[in-house]
Amino acid sequence: MDRTEQVGFSKRHRLVTDLAEQIRSGRLARGERLPGEHQLAQRYQVSRGTVRSALSELQRRDLIATESGVGSFVTFDGVELDQAVGWATALARSGFEITTDLLAIERVRDDALAERFGVESFVSIRRLRRDQAAGPVSLEVALVPGAGALAGLPERGLVRGSLTATLADAGLRAEGGEQWIGTEALTPETAALLERPAGTLFLRAVRTSTDAAGGLVEHVVSLLDPARFQFHLTFGRR
Repeated sequence: MDRTEQVGFSKRHRLVTDLAEQIRSGRLARGERLPGEHQLAQRYQVSRGTVRSALSELQRRDLIATESGVGSFVTFDGVELDQAVGWATALARSGFEITTDLLAIERVRDDALAERFGVESFVSIRRLRRDQAAGPVSLEVALVPGAGALAGLPERGLVRGSLTATLADAGLRAEGGEQWIGTEALTPETAALLERPAGTLFLRAVRTSTDAAGGLVEHVVSLLDPARFQFHLTFGRR
């Protein structure tokens, strides 16, 4: 990279970093229109080409959306979810008051998972997530292998109250997997826990995580309040 390219990269990086910080801090709120290319070019003393490149990077990061002939608008809603730490932890880090009620840890059977992964027994962890301002937002049932370091989980409990920490402590690390998203009407039992009328439609997310060798790490079924959750998938060239 020659000096001209380095200078261009530096200016673009500075522009991306500054706008991203304004968006994540809330100074540029969701739905707010960004200044036009000409205004940004003048403000940051860069070319309009550099501005367009920076806006493309912000769009790639899912912070803005750009509509030709109209402008760029903030789409970031204030929460970035990192499944590596668990969404409850990610929400808490973003300023939401999320608490977790541990409902039960017990040994269970699941013939389909047993046949698929060659695991004889499982431990089920049932948890209710609660937004202190809005009430219950999700009900989660996680199944993990009931052998090895996790065999005594029902008696011992979660490490630091966290399933993510418990799996890490047991040497289980997700390297891949799959997730299915659908809807499910709440049963009388789940409706009572989630404080909603029976029959209310919730998002149903089923995530199966596997390790590098294809072994089961965890199988999680979550019922999520659709008013507070949405899923964004990307594909192809953007």
